[in-house]
Amino acid sequence: MTANTNPGITPTELFAADENAGVLRFRGGTLRDADVQNNLHEATPIEILLVEDSAGDVRLTKEALRDAKVQNNLHVVLDGVEATAFVRREGKHANAPRPDLILLDLNLPKKSGREVLEDLKADASLKTIPVVILTTSSAEEDILRSYQLHANCYITKPVDLDQFLKVIRAIDNFWLAIVKLPRVVS
Repeated sequence: MTANTNPGITPTELFAADENAGVLRFRGGTLRDADVQNNLHEATPIEILLVEDSAGDVRLTKEALRDAKVQNNLHVVLDGVEATAFVRREGKHANAPRPDLILLDLNLPKKSGREVLEDLKADASLKTIPVVILTTSSAEEDILRSYQLHANCYITKPVDLDQFLKVIRAIDNFWLAIVKLPRVVS
């Protein structure tokens, strides 16, 4: 399997879920539901932190993850300052769970997603948390900078509602059902 060197490729071109057939197609092959059954029903739910200031995108993400194959708890924060407090368990987030996966918008109030990503990846206790950049920006400099800051994935949000839901479901299929996420006991 060759690496995706074309940052302009869409997520649906890279991998696509066929919900009726129970197959996830991606460049280089396919993966059937039977191949991932051991990962689907973890004893504890996956903790997802969504860092997003758009109420509409939050609602759509919640809707798409509601029927996820893997049990998950979705936590939402609306700006970069609150995201940092959540992952560091500060203030009103003192009892927050450690996220297993972070979905991070770049264009946030108070503190940008780039700054949040940089802080996360500079902290030895947080840098193993996978971060998926989920943003409207398709600017080459944003893509490059995100990967330089060690983002695990960069996805440009589609403007089409159906495509947005497909992207969130593809994130569910890939990051929650296929990938083995690091679990840190806190």
